[in-house]
Amino acid sequence: MSLTVPADLLARAEQGAVDDAEFVECVRTSLPYAWDVVSDVASRAGDLFAEHAVPPPSETERGQLLRALASDSIRGALERHFGVKLAFQNCHRVAAFAPATVDGDVYREFVSPLAQIRNQTPELVDC
Repeated sequence: MSLTVPADLLARAEQGAVDDAEFVECVRTSLPYAWDVVSDVASRAGDLFAEHAVPPPSETERGQLLRALASDSIRGALERHFGVKLAFQNCHRVAAFAPATVDGDVYREFVSPLAQIRNQTPELVDC
């Protein structure tokens, strides 16, 4: 399961009455490690970008990053909340880019197949 959804939030969602702030709060409380990583890179992105490249301490934390960044709705909500574009490699390398840089060289390099290949190591094959 991606998120731990409180019963009252689930009831409101079934009625079609959940806003972005409520969803973001659910993400924050359900995926605290992923939230901390994204909060950190977003706060350091400034006018360009920032990245986090430290492998998570356990599979639990790695799973949180995977769930947060593989879900279009979660990732989109985080991007809107923090005002950044997120990029992800190797199950732990997270970057936040200022929106104005998404068409730039640094962003294109980070999300390129070449960067993904260069970022591979035997230790990360099963991440």
